[in-house]
Amino acid sequence: MSVAPLPASAPPPPPAAGVTEDFVFRLSVRQYHDMIRQGILVDGDPVELLEGMLVVKMSKNPLHSKSTGRVQSHLNAVLPGGYYARVQEPVTLADGEPEPDVAVVRGTDDEYTDCHPGPADAPLVVEVADSSLARDRTLKLRGYARAGVLVYWIVNLIERQVEVYEQPDPASAAYARRRVYTPGQRIPVRVDGGDVGDLAIDELLP
Repeated sequence: MSVAPLPASAPPPPPAAGVTEDFVFRLSVRQYHDMIRQGILVDGDPVELLEGMLVVKMSKNPLHSKSTGRVQSHLNAVLPGGYYARVQEPVTLADGEPEPDVAVVRGTDDEYTDCHPGPADAPLVVEVADSSLARDRTLKLRGYARAGVLVYWIVNLIERQVEVYEQPDPASAAYARRRVYTPGQRIPVRVDGGDVGDLAIDELLP
């Protein structure tokens, strides 16, 4: 694990809906980074920081992994120059450091040698959801909305649909717009306010 410069500090919100027995410990992003620097947390540890809470990451089954690979591959095929999709790497927020299944970020890998992208660098984040669906609709959604991530997808393997959340409202930690796409439909890929292509839902769902 490497650490990123902290965005503007914000006190973590109190635990709310979506917190389960997987809740481990309450930390600031700075404390979390200190644990990484000191070697208390290392690459491969199955935890991530969400809304100031260190939680156990959900395990991934083969269908989850297959869908994650599809999302990354198909997004990279339509993204314009200056953007790329990366898999299960941290995005540093003011109150957490989630590791979305796929994140569209600006630039190249070379720009993130010493830091992780922040929300302004990641205009589209994607979570592939099966056992993690409740968490992705609560803790993850609130964190991304509060940070101002412009577009958030949940590739919902349970209900076989892709949920698209747009128009983040940081004050309420919610998205004003939610759309659902199902097999047979195509989903627009919106990056920094502009459509750069579209993908078939059938290409994303295994």
